[in-house]
Amino acid sequence: MDSRTTRQVQGFGTSIFSEMSRLANQHGAVNLGQGFPDFDGPDFYKEAAKEAIDAGLNQYAISHGAPRLRQAIAATWRHDHGREVDPETEVTVTSGATEALFDAIQAFVGPGDEAIVFEPFYDSYLPSTLLAGGTLRPVTLRPPDWAFDPDELAAAFGPKTRVLLLNTPHNPTGKVFSGDELRLIADLCQRWDVIAITDEVYDRIIFDDAVHLPLAELPGMWERTITINSTGKSFSLTGWKIGYLIAPAAVTAALRIVHQFVTFATSTPMQHASAVALELALANDYYDQLRRDYARRRAVLADVLAASGLPALPIAGGYFLNSDLSGLGFADDVTFCRWLTAEVGVAAVPPSAFYLDPARAPLLARFCFAKRDETLRAAADRLRRVRDLLPGGN
Repeated sequence: MDSRTTRQVQGFGTSIFSEMSRLANQHGAVNLGQGFPDFDGPDFYKEAAKEAIDAGLNQYAISHGAPRLRQAIAATWRHDHGREVDPETEVTVTSGATEALFDAIQAFVGPGDEAIVFEPFYDSYLPSTLLAGGTLRPVTLRPPDWAFDPDELAAAFGPKTRVLLLNTPHNPTGKVFSGDELRLIADLCQRWDVIAITDEVYDRIIFDDAVHLPLAELPGMWERTITINSTGKSFSLTGWKIGYLIAPAAVTAALRIVHQFVTFATSTPMQHASAVALELALANDYYDQLRRDYARRRAVLADVLAASGLPALPIAGGYFLNSDLSGLGFADDVTFCRWLTAEVGVAAVPPSAFYLDPARAPLLARFCFAKRDETLRAAADRLRRVRDLLPGGN
């Protein structure tokens, strides 16, 4: 790396995710590490994009989002949560949820400020905070139920706290924060006058009796919550990068100032297609079918992992399973994932990459089940050899 780059950029390096993908390609491994589907999204979404392109909707959109898409986002929130959202002043369209997270952090974190985050955490949270001049204050989630210590959370708040980052349903643990946990978080945010930035991209992928409750809907939280979502996870077209922010007008004004200098505007035909997708999804059983499909895939991969001696922890949402590696003889999760990719031919992600201090991570491996049946079957065929190939013949 060029020595003239900034200190922050020099500290980032190459992520473990890039390494695992490179190893998977090198060894021809079945890649269950990549956190996106290897199947296509619904035809009605793709057809809407083609129609938008053919209709000439190919120039810059309004910076904060095409009106029809902002209206569809507001209508979806009203349908799901009963609250009226003003599409003109409270909805902003971004180039994916990662840009939305960056915009929100740049708008409300400055040099010397602190951002509270539940650890493990999505990898973009740290660089976005460091580039703003802030620091992360982690509060650790602990398996098997990924609970946090209320006293640890309370102690994390202080005069330097500006934002709290919340991801629910949570990547990589699959935790869906409960109503009691959210009420505690809400109380502390209000007590310390802190903005909550909530990453809710997996809100449509929940299982069993789990209920997703947006933090913004708790008493006193609408005025101080930035809700981030996208169409990528819900419609299995992650490469289209359509994200959005929902926040009160005064907060939205700050977000839009940052957004206009990051991407200015997001792909126009994809915005119009996303509006059609959101409208149609409210009129049919698309989301119910999505949950049923993912529940089936979850069960398939859980059975495969259990039969391979890699039992998975239970999850309530998202599309990842974490396997328990204890007793297999590996010093850490990175060593295991490298071995699994090279020797077994299946790629997973080491969850320690989601920790500020990797030494605090439990010994687990994250597998993605947003995959075609044939991909999961190919992985199953290879994972059956895990016990035979373990170092020392465990």
